[in-house]
Amino acid sequence: MGQQLTMTPQLQQAIRLLQLSTLDLQQEIQEALESNPMLERQEDGDDFDNSDPMADNAENKPAAEAQDNSFQESTVSADNLEDGEWSERIPNELPVDTAWEDIYQTSASSLPSNDDDEWDFTTRTSAGESLQSHLLWQLNLAPMSDTDRLIAVTLIDSINGQGYLEDTLEEICAGFDPELDIELDEVEAVLHRIQQFEPAGVGARNLGECLLLQLRQLPASTPWMTEAKRLVTDFIDLLGSRDYSQLMRRMKIKEDELRQVIELVQSLNPRPGSQIESSEPEYVVPDVIVRKDSDRWLVELNQEAIPRLRVNPQYAGFVRRADTSADNTFMRNQLQEARWFIKSLQSRNETLMKVATQIVEHQRGFLDHGDEAMKPLVLHDIAEAVGMHESTISRVTTQKYMHTPRGIYELKYFFSSHVSTSEGGECSSTAIRAIIKKLVAAENQKKPLSDSKIAGLLEAQGIQVARRTVAKYRESLGIAPSSERKRLM
Repeated sequence: MGQQLTMTPQLQQAIRLLQLSTLDLQQEIQEALESNPMLERQEDGDDFDNSDPMADNAENKPAAEAQDNSFQESTVSADNLEDGEWSERIPNELPVDTAWEDIYQTSASSLPSNDDDEWDFTTRTSAGESLQSHLLWQLNLAPMSDTDRLIAVTLIDSINGQGYLEDTLEEICAGFDPELDIELDEVEAVLHRIQQFEPAGVGARNLGECLLLQLRQLPASTPWMTEAKRLVTDFIDLLGSRDYSQLMRRMKIKEDELRQVIELVQSLNPRPGSQIESSEPEYVVPDVIVRKDSDRWLVELNQEAIPRLRVNPQYAGFVRRADTSADNTFMRNQLQEARWFIKSLQSRNETLMKVATQIVEHQRGFLDHGDEAMKPLVLHDIAEAVGMHESTISRVTTQKYMHTPRGIYELKYFFSSHVSTSEGGECSSTAIRAIIKKLVAAENQKKPLSDSKIAGLLEAQGIQVARRTVAKYRESLGIAPSSERKRLM
C-alpha cells in the first residue's frame, strides 16, 4: 500500500497553458485549431445550445444543438470584494479574436490598395538593419582597391554594436595572410576612411576619439569647437570624474565658458552604433484591463487577445456512442481533447481573473496615486486570498501584463518586499525606489545627494533604510553615484 501523486494529461495541459504568455497562448491555440477538427473559433452571430453532444439525452439532437464552449467576459469590481461578493457582467456578444489578416503578412490587409501611393514593401516586411550591414552598404559605394576592401570588411566585422572597434589594429593586421603583405599603416588608413561613414563617430577606438570624430563633422563655425576638441582629446578623464575645478585650471577658462564647452560635448552621442536599430520591435499584449468607473476599479480580461473557442457542432454530431470503428474512435478522442483544451483555457482565465482582482484590491493606492503608494505584497498573500498554491500564483503572474491608466505592467511588478517604518508599519521596496527617484530628481545638481544623505531623508519620513540598501535601490534605478551626478549650474 502506498500513496503517490499522479498528474493527469488534463492537469499537465492546464498547468502548461497557465504559464504561457498571451502571444505564446495564441500560437498554441492556432496549433490546436489546425490539428483538431473538432475545435473552431466562435464567430460573431453564432448562437447555439450548450448541450453536450456526448450526453445520453443528446443522441437524437441535431448537430446544430451541440456543445458551446465559448468564453464569457467577467467584470469584477474591486470594491465588492470587501464583502466577498463578485459581480459579473456577461454581454450577449463579445469581440472576436484576431482574424487571419492579422496573422499572416501575405494577407490582403497588408497588400497595397489601388490608390495607396505611400505603401512601402521594405518597411512592412524587412527586419531591422544591423550596424554591420549599414556600414557594408556604405562600403560598396566607396571606390576602393581589392586589398583595401578586404581590410575594410575585416574592420567592420570588428566593430561592436555600440560602434567601437573592439580589436587593436595590430591584432587585425596580424590576422591577415602574410602573403598579402598588409602593413599597419594600410590598416590605419582604411580605418580613417571607415570613420567617415555614418553614423558619425563609428569605428572609434575609445570614447575620446568617438567624440572627436563627431566634432570634426560639425560646422567649423560651431561655438567653442576648439575647446571641445581639446577637452575630449586631453582631458576626457577629468570630465568623466567631474573634476571641474581642475578642468578650468588646466584649460584656462572660466566656469561659464566650461559650461558651454561641456554642453557642446554632451550634445554628442557616446554610442553612435545604437542609432541603427537591429532588432525587431517586441509588442506587449495585456492580458487584463483595469479601468475606473464611478470611483470603482473594474477588472476584465482582454477579450481581444483571447479567442473564443467551441466544439464544432456538426462534427460532434457525427460521433456515435456504441460505434467502435477506427474513424469513430478517432473522432471521440478528438472531441475529448477539444473539451479538455477548452476547459483548460477557461480554468486559465478564471485563475487569471482571481489573481488580477486580488492584486487590484491590494494595490488600489498605486492605481490612484502612483509608485509611492505601492504596498508590500508577496505571492503568499495572493495565494491565501484565492486559495491556491504559491507556485500557481507565480505561473499566473509570469509574462502576464495588466493595462492600467498608468501604463502596462507585468503582474510581477506589483509584488515587492517590505521595509519597516518608525511607526510600526510597512513600506514596499517599490515605493522606496519611487521616493529615491523623486529625491534625486529634485536635488541640487551642484551638490548631489549621497547615499547616506538619502538614507537620512528617508529616515526623516519614517522609513528605516540602511545606506547600502539605498545604494542597491539606486543602482537598480540606473541612477549614478553622487560623484557622477555633479553638474555645473
